[in-house]
Amino acid sequence: MAIHVEGIVAIVIFYLLILGVGIWAAWKNKSSGAADGGDQSERIMVGGRDIGLFVGGFTMTATWVGGGYINGTAEYVYLPDFGLAWAQAPFGYALSLVVGGLFFAKPMRSRGYVTMLDPFQQLYGKRMGGLLFIPALMGEIFWSAAILSALGATLSVIVDININMSVVISALIAIFYTLVGGLYSVAYTDVVQLFCIFVGLWISVPFALSNPAVSDITVTAKEVIYQSPWLGKIEAEDRWLWADNFCLLMLGGIPWQVYFQRVLSASSATYAQVLSFIAAFGCLVMAIPSVLIGAIGASTDWNQTSYGSLAPKDKDQSDMILPIVLQHLCPSYVSFFGLGAVSAAVMSSADSSILSASSMFARNIYQLAFRQSASDREIVWVMRCTIFVFGALATAMALLTGSVYGLWYLSSDLVYVIIFPQLLSVLFVKGTNTYGSVAGYIFGLLLRIGGGEPYLKLPPFIYYPGWVTQERIHHVTGDVEHFIQQRFPFKTMSMLASFLANVAVSYLTKYLFESGTFSHKYDFMDAVVTKHSKEIMDKATLVSHQDNIILSEMAPVGQVLGGSLAGTFINSEVLSDDEASSPEAFHNEN
Repeated sequence: MAIHVEGIVAIVIFYLLILGVGIWAAWKNKSSGAADGGDQSERIMVGGRDIGLFVGGFTMTATWVGGGYINGTAEYVYLPDFGLAWAQAPFGYALSLVVGGLFFAKPMRSRGYVTMLDPFQQLYGKRMGGLLFIPALMGEIFWSAAILSALGATLSVIVDININMSVVISALIAIFYTLVGGLYSVAYTDVVQLFCIFVGLWISVPFALSNPAVSDITVTAKEVIYQSPWLGKIEAEDRWLWADNFCLLMLGGIPWQVYFQRVLSASSATYAQVLSFIAAFGCLVMAIPSVLIGAIGASTDWNQTSYGSLAPKDKDQSDMILPIVLQHLCPSYVSFFGLGAVSAAVMSSADSSILSASSMFARNIYQLAFRQSASDREIVWVMRCTIFVFGALATAMALLTGSVYGLWYLSSDLVYVIIFPQLLSVLFVKGTNTYGSVAGYIFGLLLRIGGGEPYLKLPPFIYYPGWVTQERIHHVTGDVEHFIQQRFPFKTMSMLASFLANVAVSYLTKYLFESGTFSHKYDFMDAVVTKHSKEIMDKATLVSHQDNIILSEMAPVGQVLGGSLAGTFINSEVLSDDEASSPEAFHNEN
């Protein structure tokens, strides 16, 4: 393959643009911080809580619209055994943002938290917060590694450059502007990146549709031309599996720091909700060109193209159908824009995930668990170091680990099975405690790991009802791989079991200790008897302001939007912020 000059130029121009916007945002962040005198660490984590509607809408949409989103949607629409019916990400993540906006954004934002883990540490203690940090960190790091890995493979299709070099340069640029600007740089570069994704893909679609090798996609949607219809169908025996995966996306897409990072950076609780609804619409809109490109791939006679006689699915390259369509069905000057779109999608995901992981570590592990007396400057330097370390770790995994997608699939399942029921408990269920949290964690972990993970070749030790043995054929090597498919919705079942275990054990231990059945000396977690011990951090340690904090800092945030605009999206009664200011107050009302 000859070097694609237009592609090289596209990469250079786009990366310089992103770097320039990131540096400008960092300068803006520094100037505003000097003016208001706020903590620099909090400005890096939540952007000073003044992200407006325009930038906020873009950066909230970029929570999920990234490299995995646009490439994965096109791949599933293209795959003969799946089709549009199995491309669940657009609707799943859109509903995730709606549910998050309706039920989770207001309590999290109005209580003044800085990261997603704050309510867990406040109610369950620093050790439990550390345990919950593990699946949250795994999800962010493996997600960054997976999309950086996809970037290398994608660029190798369009541009004949060293894959490792492209991944390293992309990661370094994302790490650099995140390092110097924090959430400000992430948010403002998201505006540019989403614009590039939208324009780049929409420019490419008409040219690909008009290519002589492409049949009418309205015909191939329902009829077999070159492969199965791209609309796809859900077989009766796969309905529970489909529902399980959809619930994973819809509910498991909520308890991520990348989402709450945006929620907590909004200028008010009302804004946080409205931005979630705007982003839900943005997710659907941004998926349309990916769906069309997947349909185009399924409607193409590849023998008439420069790609070759075999279709991508027969070369095990279905995951790269989007860049393949850009390269072989569009003119070179059009793939120039498409390449920028693909690079934009990847970087818009990588930067926010790296920032999310470093924010949780610096605040919830380093500051709240080990160095509660740490200065703001110290926290900033810890964040900068961890941004670099986590970014380097994700890059190394992208280059060296072949099963990075399998790791991300498993870690995202653990976020759904472990963190989501814990979030439900800490925000909405009165009386849960650390004992219940530990029990829920263990139940969810065992039930999920017990179901196995085919992508990691992890065999199950729990065979749920309806399991079957499937085979996967590698077309390039001819190898046949057998694996166990669990058709029972065991992920959602594991999540529900984790939630019920949390509630049941919490109430049981509360009864046993308060009734005198168990002596108070056995309350080794200080979760029932010594409710306000040093282990259970009070509100003063969650938002540090010099040495102490006045309770008004944890008071509900005033609404910025007028009632007319807010009422367009949500019931005004739901927006009332007259609730308890913390989980502890909520759990101790009775």
